[in-house]
Amino acid sequence: MARSYLKGEFLVYAYILLYIALSSGQIFFNKWVLSSKEVDFPYPLALTLLHMVFSSVLCFILTKVLKIMKVEEGMTLDIYLSSVIPIGAMFAMTLWLGNTAYLYISVAFAQMLKAVMPVAVFILGVVAGLEMMSCRMLLIMLVISGGVVIASYGEIEINWVGVVYQMGGVVGEALRLIFMEILVKRRGLKLNPISVMYYVSPCSAICLLIPWILLEKPRMMEQGNWSFKPLILFLNSLCTFGLNLSVFLVITHTSALTIRVAGVVKDWIVVLVSALLFADTKLTLINLFGYVIAIAGVAAYNNTKLRNQATNRVNTDEDSSQLLPVQPSSPVNRK
Repeated sequence: MARSYLKGEFLVYAYILLYIALSSGQIFFNKWVLSSKEVDFPYPLALTLLHMVFSSVLCFILTKVLKIMKVEEGMTLDIYLSSVIPIGAMFAMTLWLGNTAYLYISVAFAQMLKAVMPVAVFILGVVAGLEMMSCRMLLIMLVISGGVVIASYGEIEINWVGVVYQMGGVVGEALRLIFMEILVKRRGLKLNPISVMYYVSPCSAICLLIPWILLEKPRMMEQGNWSFKPLILFLNSLCTFGLNLSVFLVITHTSALTIRVAGVVKDWIVVLVSALLFADTKLTLINLFGYVIAIAGVAAYNNTKLRNQATNRVNTDEDSSQLLPVQPSSPVNRK
């Protein structure tokens, strides 16, 4: 009994460490591929398109050919057109703009700007009717926004083009999360990550193909001497796919709170390690002070969201118990 418990605990921590390592590593990997002279592949659209094509093919092989994993049922044409396509389009937008930002700003500063994500999700959620405005949430949003502003003020060499790309990626990710919540709450469809990747990846690839043909392909053909390193790009795509599966493993074996806490730990690792790896990363005390404030706001936001979810589950369980029919007592035989 004790041995099986320890084995289970070890696996949980192994999954969490795998997620943190893959998530952090993927950010550094993308930055290196896009901006290093060794790889010489400064094409974020092409890289993101490659990720989505790779994910689509691998998902098909795993679910339909090898049948190692199962795709959840319940998908209809109406749900695909009204929900999956918007999710795929926003996912493509997030990856494209986020990867493009690495050409202009440091990894650390990009992570600091990503801290504003809860603000974008909350505002769009209020507009969509999924969130309720409250004084507590408004205060949390102000704390996060203030921290990001301070962190931005402390940036020594700020590039506003990179900031615009990064914030565009944040808005795209916020919209994707809103569409996902609509898919679950209003459509009642719950998909595991492999199913989401199976349905969304091809859609994202198509959404990326059009801007790639119009924007990047002519530049790639014109330059002509760009280097295509198949092994490096294959490993980069495989790392992206592994990251998505690691999220599935952590959520399956732990909880939403664990993945949120692991995400905060990952952000700090990325900010600090990037200062050692990349020459364009120059952290200042104002940077770090603003980021600490923003992360404190993010932690408060996560705590509030999880408490609200727990309260809603309790209320739902109570309502369900009240709706259960009362079983009549069996009659007593009188002699």
